[in-house]
Amino acid sequence: MSIKKTLTIAGSDTSGGAGIQADLKTFQEHGTYGMNVLTVVATMDPDNGWSHGVFSLPVDEIKRQAKTALSTNVDAIKTGMLSTEDIIETAGKIIEEAGVQSVVIDPVMVCKGEDEVLNPGTVDAMIAFLLPRALVVTPNLFEAGQLSGLGALKTIEDMKAAAEKIHALGAKNVVIKGGKQLKHEKAVDLFFDGQTHILLETEKTETTYNHGAGCTFAAAITANLANGLSVADSVFEAKEFVSAAIAHGWKLNQYVGPVLHGAKGKFGAPEVTTTTV
Repeated sequence: MSIKKTLTIAGSDTSGGAGIQADLKTFQEHGTYGMNVLTVVATMDPDNGWSHGVFSLPVDEIKRQAKTALSTNVDAIKTGMLSTEDIIETAGKIIEEAGVQSVVIDPVMVCKGEDEVLNPGTVDAMIAFLLPRALVVTPNLFEAGQLSGLGALKTIEDMKAAAEKIHALGAKNVVIKGGKQLKHEKAVDLFFDGQTHILLETEKTETTYNHGAGCTFAAAITANLANGLSVADSVFEAKEFVSAAIAHGWKLNQYVGPVLHGAKGKFGAPEVTTTTV
């Protein structure tokens, strides 16, 4: 039996809903063998409003983990939370060493709110070391605004402009996640392959139980690529997968509700429509 191997270079979400935990659950649901290189440990304090603590692992330890994982000849790689410029550069070198073509970059940017200006060095490091190696990059609206230099994205036309700029920085395919911040009647993502802009739409799910949705989406793309799907089909299936996961999100505690990673297999997926724009 041949099982494709998928690797996530990302942080640990101790609550289990996002980060490497979401990635590994998603890899499993897609029939791939998941491995991880841990970059960050994130904790949440239930006695202080679920406030987050972030501990970054030393670069040398990250390299040692990568040596272990890469010895297995992985088929696809994704990145998640990379908290420092040094870690971002290290992740880029790990990907280069692996020689893997199926690379999904989820450019997680740690910030307190959408209007907070991030450390420009972190964004610059992503542009320098990750985007040129990305078969697919999956920013949300905020991240796409930072990477493209366009700032706040509010419309589909804004998303198209940002996708083109990010593609020009080296990413071969760009998926910008619209999210609830986009004022649109549907749940919308934009896929750009360098030539064509395609809207992916599903009915909105009114829920706050969506923790880990971004990680899950990128991980599903990664697993699909490992399994031999085209980029477009990988993205379209991932949209189905995460839409089902969001639709069946559940309450973990008074602070957070994660998506349900096995929802598509158990309950089916919402219809996804695609439109060229």
